[in-house]
Amino acid sequence: MTWFGKILTASLVLLAIAAGIAGFVYYQYYEKNIYSKEILKLEILGPREAEAMEEIEYVVQYKNNGNITLEEVRLFFEYPDYSILPEAEQKRMEIPLDDIYPGQEETIRFKVKLLGKQNETREVKALLKYSPKNLQAHYESETTFTTVIKFIPFTFEFDMPSRVETGREFQISLNYFSNIDYPMSDLRVEADYPIGFEFIESEPKPIGQTDWELGLLNKAEGGRIVIKGKMEGELKDKRIFKARLGLWQNGEFIILKEIFKGVELSLPSLYVSQSINGSSDYIASSGDFLHYEVFFKNASEKPFENLFLVVRLESPAFDFDTVRSDLGDFQKGDNSIIWDWKTVPGLRFLGAGEEGKAEFWINIKEEWDFSGDQDKNPVLKNKINLFQAREDLTTKVNSKLLISQKGSFDDSPFVNSGPIPPKVGQKTTYTIFWNVKNFYNDVNNTKVKAILPEGVELTGSILPKEARFTFDSKTREIVWEIGDMEAGQGITNGDVELAFQVELTLAEEQGDQAIILVEGAKISGEDQWTGMTIEALSNTVFFGDTKIGE
Repeated sequence: MTWFGKILTASLVLLAIAAGIAGFVYYQYYEKNIYSKEILKLEILGPREAEAMEEIEYVVQYKNNGNITLEEVRLFFEYPDYSILPEAEQKRMEIPLDDIYPGQEETIRFKVKLLGKQNETREVKALLKYSPKNLQAHYESETTFTTVIKFIPFTFEFDMPSRVETGREFQISLNYFSNIDYPMSDLRVEADYPIGFEFIESEPKPIGQTDWELGLLNKAEGGRIVIKGKMEGELKDKRIFKARLGLWQNGEFIILKEIFKGVELSLPSLYVSQSINGSSDYIASSGDFLHYEVFFKNASEKPFENLFLVVRLESPAFDFDTVRSDLGDFQKGDNSIIWDWKTVPGLRFLGAGEEGKAEFWINIKEEWDFSGDQDKNPVLKNKINLFQAREDLTTKVNSKLLISQKGSFDDSPFVNSGPIPPKVGQKTTYTIFWNVKNFYNDVNNTKVKAILPEGVELTGSILPKEARFTFDSKTREIVWEIGDMEAGQGITNGDVELAFQVELTLAEEQGDQAIILVEGAKISGEDQWTGMTIEALSNTVFFGDTKIGE
């Protein structure tokens, strides 16, 4: 090959190499970048405003505006924080999609219910990952959309006075009502009390003193939390009460409503109080005879004149036929007693710092209807009105335990034997039945005790067999440990009964006198409503002549 041929060959090789390098550079820096992610249009369509718990729909819309097919497409959709998702869906969804051809437009829909306070915002996110066909590059397009919670169809309000008297009990009501189409569960109310507030009690009972669980609330359902307490502070002090209504989700409390109410402290002008049978914290029992004394005092610097005192009594336990008041007028229509300033000197003129008193007497019934939980934990209510002074006073009532016992020879789950009438030196067996009732409150640690006289022994036959029944041979005391008894047990929800067999050996010196088989039994228990220990006695079971009496 001539030198010219060699030069030409070398030139061609160099040219080929240059062309290859140029092609590589073209591919790397041109072909791979001719595609722009802006060619894929991705957006979220949805409402800019929504009600809390309203079902809304977000539409993820995407379109390929280029001329290259998009492959390996995956959509990532993230629901807003604090929302209720469709069943089986998660907060962040990954959805594989088919290839997106040039000019192709598709939509995917997502439904959700938003939670939160009014004017809070909730954001949804969408991310689309894909790869243009014949290119190695991977692209991502993302977008967001924000919705404002403009209205919550749920009422949550304070109902309380704007001025309260220092040291005097007053009432706060938290009223709530749901108009949300969706049943709301796990609802909870939290309250913040200001400095100087003393919590006394609430209905329903709280968790601690500040939290209440509302449970399930359907549309058009509502309720009320009533809190009783006292405020201490200086005249004209202003205090702020706060409360929040929301629900728990994934361990976080989501607030739906937050309310505030301010009160101003004032000095009391009229105090009213009462005592029952000489006690300011009396616990009543069935059959009690009650002497009420209602005290009133002028705590202002100005006198009051021509006052009326009204006491209204409320409870099925009261026997209103027994009401007696020397100076008051009892109105049986609404069960109220009215004292007129014309007959009570303290009501005609009550000077600054002066005190007065009215009194009346009434009995509690031995028994009254008990049909279920609505009659549980009874109280005696006394609503007192004296000018601007209002007091709703309550007195707790103990439950009532009953124990009855009877003996039988023939009507028995056991086989009784021996001569009837009993004969001296011979054994005759009898069956003793104990029947127990608990009326109005839950009672714990309930037990029945009785004494077996000399000459009467247990045979060991007891029903039910699992009963906790013991006998002390020295003291001759028999004990039946019943344990906890619910309100109404033995009355509305089944019998509580024990049967046991005894053996009588008649002594010669006893002759024809009445022979006691079991002394009067005593039942006792701890009342969970009043905190008192209550008890009751039964009749004595005896053998007299030739029969067993109760």
